[in-house]
Amino acid sequence: MAEQERTTGPPTTDAGEFATPDSETPEGKRTLRKAIGASAIGNGVEWFDYSIYGLMVVYISSIFFPGDQATVWALGTFAVSFLVRPFGGFFWGPLGDKIGRKSVLAMTILLMAGSTFCIGLLPTYDAAGFLAPALLVLLRLIQGFSAGGEYGGAATFMAEYSPDRKRGFYGSFLEFGTLAGFALGSLVALLCQLIIGADAMADWGWRIPFLIAGPMGAVGWYLRKKLEDTPVFREAESKGETESKAGVALKDLLTKYWRPILSMSGLVIALNVVNYTFLQYMPTYLQVTINMDADATFTLLLIGQVVLMALIPFFGALSDRVGRKPLWWFSLIGLFVLAVPMYMLMGLGFGFALLAFAVLGLLYLPQLATISAMFPSLFPTHVRFAGFAITYNVATALFGGTAPVVNGALVESTGNNLVPAMYMMGACVIGALALIKTPETAGLSLRGRNTPGSKVAAEAA
Repeated sequence: MAEQERTTGPPTTDAGEFATPDSETPEGKRTLRKAIGASAIGNGVEWFDYSIYGLMVVYISSIFFPGDQATVWALGTFAVSFLVRPFGGFFWGPLGDKIGRKSVLAMTILLMAGSTFCIGLLPTYDAAGFLAPALLVLLRLIQGFSAGGEYGGAATFMAEYSPDRKRGFYGSFLEFGTLAGFALGSLVALLCQLIIGADAMADWGWRIPFLIAGPMGAVGWYLRKKLEDTPVFREAESKGETESKAGVALKDLLTKYWRPILSMSGLVIALNVVNYTFLQYMPTYLQVTINMDADATFTLLLIGQVVLMALIPFFGALSDRVGRKPLWWFSLIGLFVLAVPMYMLMGLGFGFALLAFAVLGLLYLPQLATISAMFPSLFPTHVRFAGFAITYNVATALFGGTAPVVNGALVESTGNNLVPAMYMMGACVIGALALIKTPETAGLSLRGRNTPGSKVAAEAA
């Protein structure tokens, strides 16, 4: 009985001015839809920006990087943005705990979309020499710095707006935005490929997806500016429970909450090695490693991503019923067992590759669907944004964003096409070790300065 009470948590205690929107009332549903839209569209813009770079790597490599190692250089430029993501986390995270989630998210989406738009305006290596790749790297660094606050802020925003009992369901729509960004990138790339052809794509058409990011970012910024900050943050602010200085929040986080930082780091390693190997590196793997043509590659990715989008709310709602940890165990064990067989299937043709993509995607969804509900719940309100942003981005920088270039280099040097599967398996082992020490927080309130699920928080409730 005690374990059940700890798992499901006490009833939500929010009320009055700072009440979480009631999903059973028309007004509450409208507010939740606005919050979901503001969070998801920004997240969609971020991952649209990242996905189109992966989709355009074949063209970018020859346009910006001369020589036999052009693809490796292009993937390395993708990875370089992750070097500054931790700096973005250290900057935006504590700032979001001080001035609010909404203000930071409005700034990060403008930086992200603006830098992506500018990539579409860059001169080529033939026109500007080494200035061209240098500017590309600079814009990727700006993308990485803004992404360091975007994702952690959006997840925190979504978690704090969601009703406690339905946090998994509503939080999954943030990752719906992630997959929508990937799917939109695949759709735009496929349409460009079909309409203007490969030659035009290599000449000027590769710029189109990057330019589309500009107006998308403007829409996301407008939606976020029109919405109030989260009820949880506004309540903490009214009680004087937020940190007065960003530096104080950072010190408090690193000295008092290192255990959830370690647990979350292991989970993020598993999550993002799979994510960047499975979603980001896949276009390069299919085209360069197993020689699938561009039309088939973009079609496969688009079909797979749309199916994953349709299923992700189901896994989010399931996590509200059974908890986050059982879904993660299913995902980690399934990926460890089936990664190698599925990558072997991919080399047998389009139909087998689509089947393998679907299986890996269904195994990955339980992780993806629960990020926004699970990770913010590991930290109390006054350090939640910083805790998420810093932990997520440091782990992602070291193991996630580097996955495409590591996989590409290892496949090229060893000649083993199963390297990506083995890399994913190793990451799943790390995630499993971290999951053992991770508390179950499904249904628990996120309010106050105590960590959800801790003994102190239970006594306070």
